[in-house]
Amino acid sequence: MRERRRFFTARGRRTYATVRCRPARRHRTAALLVASLLCALAANPATPAKAAPAAPAAPAGPQPYAFATGAESVSGTAGTSAARPLKAGHTYRSSLPAHGKLYYRLDLAATATAYVPVTAVPPAASTVSSTDGIRVSLRDTDGSACSYASATIGAALSPRPVTALAQRDTGRTLCGGAGTYYLLVERLDSGGAGAGGRWDLEIAPVTEPRPATAGPTTPPATWDSATPRPPLGTVRDRSGGAGFATARPLGDGIWRTRAVPGATLFYAVPVGWGQQLHATAELGAASSGSGYAGGALDLALHNPARGRVEDASLGYTGTPRTAVLPPVPPVEYANRYAVTDDENTVRFAGRYYLVVHVSSRLADTFGPGPFEVTLTVRVDGRRHDGPRYAGKPVPDGLFTVDSQDWHDAIDAGSGDDGIAMRALAAGGIGTGTALLLGLGAWTLAARRAQTRTSAQKPTA
Repeated sequence: MRERRRFFTARGRRTYATVRCRPARRHRTAALLVASLLCALAANPATPAKAAPAAPAAPAGPQPYAFATGAESVSGTAGTSAARPLKAGHTYRSSLPAHGKLYYRLDLAATATAYVPVTAVPPAASTVSSTDGIRVSLRDTDGSACSYASATIGAALSPRPVTALAQRDTGRTLCGGAGTYYLLVERLDSGGAGAGGRWDLEIAPVTEPRPATAGPTTPPATWDSATPRPPLGTVRDRSGGAGFATARPLGDGIWRTRAVPGATLFYAVPVGWGQQLHATAELGAASSGSGYAGGALDLALHNPARGRVEDASLGYTGTPRTAVLPPVPPVEYANRYAVTDDENTVRFAGRYYLVVHVSSRLADTFGPGPFEVTLTVRVDGRRHDGPRYAGKPVPDGLFTVDSQDWHDAIDAGSGDDGIAMRALAAGGIGTGTALLLGLGAWTLAARRAQTRTSAQKPTA
């Protein structure tokens, strides 16, 4: 008979167990069941359960912006004649000097809408003003601008990634044809002593083809702008990514993390055609300090092309406060014909980004943290099929939500900070204890039965 010996750790004490993996023939059926389960437990011992932490541990300092892996380095030029080309579906790294402006070239077809998001990343230790930022535009060969967009630091007064989107719409008469276009990126700065130095850039051009058949050109006249009921369920831990490329998936629910002053966290929420996204972010109570910090937390929503949809910020006195995104309409193709940005930017399905920034100035008043941040996410509405495109977006699948996106969102809370494994470990220890007690009871009963049988046998 072979035996397998294994150490188990329980409540900090080590014990030694012997498991009979091949029981004797007597009482074989019952023993085989119990011993098999014990062998499996011995081969995969559980770790003792630990109390769940209040929230995921935060890094000692803000994480640097996570540029897309494999992003190609490209230098902008002071004029259009030598501008370097950018291709849709590729991600690029560049940098922008103080008081500077740079050009890049794109060759566009007449049948595709082009989106060129530019994320500017100030150095973490730099001093910035609320008006520091970038302005981007797409221009034709005559220098006429197809669109303008800007992004600034805002009330946080804290260095953080800011994103502005330049675009060329095929539905507009201006800039509607095929040919060469130029992306112009300009630095907006206050001219102060802290505004100097280069800002790194991430540029990620994409294209959207026309629909195969014409559809409505009028956005929905009415939509539900009421505050939705809060999500149900327990709070789940979910740390954020450090850039668009590493945004962590989220779905419906209540999500918690811890962030140090100066941190920017990126999350991705799948939103289908016909669905409506609602989100809030609560900054938890400070453990020390008193006073007031303006722009303590900023919550921004970006669409799948990284265009800004809405944002909200809050002042802070050390007690919990919540930033609530203004309501936006359900995702529909016809929203692009709306006048206001908060409506025309929710024009396609895909991964929408929630970006949370905790101001570095919090440390001056309330200490180094980390601070607890709780996100509530709700996606309402019945999904329906979107338009059938005449070609493929570049990159393919950008403006759709596939089964993997839904799977990632649903499973976002499992295993992120070991919660599921702790529950499994606790269950394993409980099961192991019950099995050991059961084995003991069975052994005692078997011995008693054997004793009775021996007593009833006639003597020779």
